[in-house]
Amino acid sequence: MNQTQRYGLSSLDPQASMPLYQQIYLRLRNAIADGLISPGQRIPAARALAKELGLARGTIESAYSLLASEGYVQARGQAGTVVMPGLEHLGGTPLPGKPVSISLAALPQYPPIAPFQMGLPALDAFPRKIWARLAARCARSTQTEDMVYPSLGGATTLREAIAGYLRVSRGIDCVPQQVFITSGYRDTIDLVSRTLLVAGDKAWVEDPGYGPTKDLLRNAGISLVPVPVDDEGICVERGKQLAADARLAVVTPAHQSPLSVSLSLARRLALLDWAAQNDAWIIEDDYDGEYRYLSRPLPALKSLDGEGRVIYSGTFSKVMFPGLRLAYCVVPQGLVTRFDNAVQILGSGAPALVQAIVTAFMKEGHFSRHIQRMRRLYAERREVVAAGLMDVLGDQLRVELQPGGMHLILRPRDSAGMHDVAIAQSICEQGMFAHGLSGWYLQPPVTHGLIVSFTNVASRDAARQLGERILPLLRAGL
Repeated sequence: MNQTQRYGLSSLDPQASMPLYQQIYLRLRNAIADGLISPGQRIPAARALAKELGLARGTIESAYSLLASEGYVQARGQAGTVVMPGLEHLGGTPLPGKPVSISLAALPQYPPIAPFQMGLPALDAFPRKIWARLAARCARSTQTEDMVYPSLGGATTLREAIAGYLRVSRGIDCVPQQVFITSGYRDTIDLVSRTLLVAGDKAWVEDPGYGPTKDLLRNAGISLVPVPVDDEGICVERGKQLAADARLAVVTPAHQSPLSVSLSLARRLALLDWAAQNDAWIIEDDYDGEYRYLSRPLPALKSLDGEGRVIYSGTFSKVMFPGLRLAYCVVPQGLVTRFDNAVQILGSGAPALVQAIVTAFMKEGHFSRHIQRMRRLYAERREVVAAGLMDVLGDQLRVELQPGGMHLILRPRDSAGMHDVAIAQSICEQGMFAHGLSGWYLQPPVTHGLIVSFTNVASRDAARQLGERILPLLRAGL
């Protein structure tokens, strides 16, 4: 048996979809793994093998180059190409006979914007022309110094713009050094937990509450303490009964996620007092605090923080668009050095060009004007979407219109409840979007309902048509 037969090279298929050089590479690689060619042993010369197989020499050399790049063979000049010494550990380990291929058609396909999709602002109303103009200007003005690695804490100009905006709009008195730019809320939580906590620490989380917060803290080894939420927000006294020694509380004071209730002043003061007395920290997730429709937006919890216990978490995903992957946190003055050191290890740095565009968007007044327009638009869409859905689903569901937020909760009229998680799954399978409220709880008792966003549904007719699609799914799950 000659070498080509021994190594399986005589069975090459010129008609196969796999290139010949790749077929040669795979057969030689498997021969090495099976021990047919020993470490240090010479493999056929490219010129000789090409002649024997009737192929171009370049085809053989491409296969050998691939083997060399993966460490299977080593070129030794006039001594030829040999199997890399030290591969004895392969010991006949089987290798795949053909490369793994993935068909894009087999991947799950989702519409870019599903009706009622949570977490998305009204993308149709974003001032894309202004954004494009600013983006082009920032790109044209790029200098050499703008092309180095960005600051891990964020661009100074963006931190200045955020500090100025928060001082006016959210009542937070901070300096730019307290602002740290992150790549999103998840990155913020990761940064804070890894900077301030250690595995085994306890953290209060709202129940019901935002799922990713719980997942991120669990992943960091933090012990979750579910604290009930009522009409005044998180029940601070109950939290103290469950775990007064917790090191962290994560709250959504402006519009509790998902119930949209606001944390009362008494509860805010009690929470701050607990943190100060127990050397604990509070993360204020102000994901949509700008959007309040019955009065002016409430001041942030951070604005009441006289003891330096609150880390404020803000994001551009809800007020601009999530494709930016840009968020920020504001830490107490006493933690600035600690966070400066932490981001040198944990930070990845947001793209400098994106930061420059957002800075221009804010400093030229477009950001504040956009939020004001969205506040008016969302107030209108909230009303018409609720009305359109109730036109169709009103016999089975009632809608709760909280004073703020970017979503609605549709609750069953029958106090017996509903299979809300299953219904939500059926809605998603039909190309729409919903969450089952009961799935947001960690502990009983739970309440039931469907959580849907209204931001990207433009009219009552559109909401009514979507309601017609939901109606048979709802009847099947009640």
